[in-house]
Amino acid sequence: MESPGSLDILLVAPPGLEPVLAEEARSRGFAPAEPGPGGVRITGGWPEVWRANLELRGATRVLARIGAFRAMHLAQLDKRARRFPWGETLRPDVPVRVEASSTRSRIYHAGAAAERVSRAIAETLGAPVSDDAMVVVKVRLDDDLCTISVDTSGESLHKRGHKVAVGKAPMRETLAALFLRQCGYAGTEPVVDPMCGSGTFLIEAAEIGLGLLPGRTRSFAFESLATFDAAVWERMRTQAAPPAPPLRFLGADRDAGAIRMAEANAGRAGVEGVIDFRRQAISDLVAPEGPKGLVMVNPPYGGRIGERELLRGLYGTLGKVLRAGFSGWRVGIVTSEPALARATGLPFLPPLPSVPHGGLKIGLHRTGPLP
Repeated sequence: MESPGSLDILLVAPPGLEPVLAEEARSRGFAPAEPGPGGVRITGGWPEVWRANLELRGATRVLARIGAFRAMHLAQLDKRARRFPWGETLRPDVPVRVEASSTRSRIYHAGAAAERVSRAIAETLGAPVSDDAMVVVKVRLDDDLCTISVDTSGESLHKRGHKVAVGKAPMRETLAALFLRQCGYAGTEPVVDPMCGSGTFLIEAAEIGLGLLPGRTRSFAFESLATFDAAVWERMRTQAAPPAPPLRFLGADRDAGAIRMAEANAGRAGVEGVIDFRRQAISDLVAPEGPKGLVMVNPPYGGRIGERELLRGLYGTLGKVLRAGFSGWRVGIVTSEPALARATGLPFLPPLPSVPHGGLKIGLHRTGPLP
């Protein structure tokens, strides 16, 4: 059993972006922040678990390991699960759900393992077991070692609680935040999105610039654990934001419905005062006055919204407008089709690894400051 002050915490990351999340975690004071397949490992007590859920923009969820033991067969798993100190973490009045996985273990039936652990929790702690419980216990059997973790997030952390309205191909907030970081965005420069859709990139950028924490208005599964301290959490959640730079953000889209969605989402996030949304075609895009910054865009791509060949002209127009009017600005384009990115004619830096999103592999294509 881990001691209360040294939990092994896994920050689940979008596949391929583990090193980027590790950078973010280090920047927020989490240690050791070691990236690996599927996530980033940090250590700390329960307050670190709460703070990770509250502050980290790129994490998908936060798992806390609460113990481990060897189990060679189901009877042994059952016996040791019944001796496990569930009451140190779980509450008898809060429903739980158990999910299990098995790799290279003699207990190879994950469903049977989950059933045994569920029964042990119900009969020793008294907690009800429910398929739709927010508190999820994760049982991982790997080489006969049974590791017990609890999902402290509940709903995926990309659900900030602000973006109710979305378009056809919404960008997840967690991905948007990590892509912004890969483009060098740190909250101190303007951001323009000429195909803003429901406004994800701009809302994330504005929150970063204003020092607003991503989890500030939502609830989490850890609030229903026995380890939760409401007074400490309230102090953590209501810390004052640092002074914000006087930034302006610009979002454009030719779809009036998209602009209405984006404005409503920005209002719910509390950043409507710093983002200007306008209905506008790409060909009419003009760089805002003032300091140079970042153009961040997730255009439609073939196989998802439209046919690739029909989109080449759109990407070509985007590249022409940016090359002509955005000297000194950096550009980040997210697409599943490298050929469409190349159709912009922009001077991209070496490619980054692609990441899965909505059944596709998408990639971020970045430039340095445009000439």
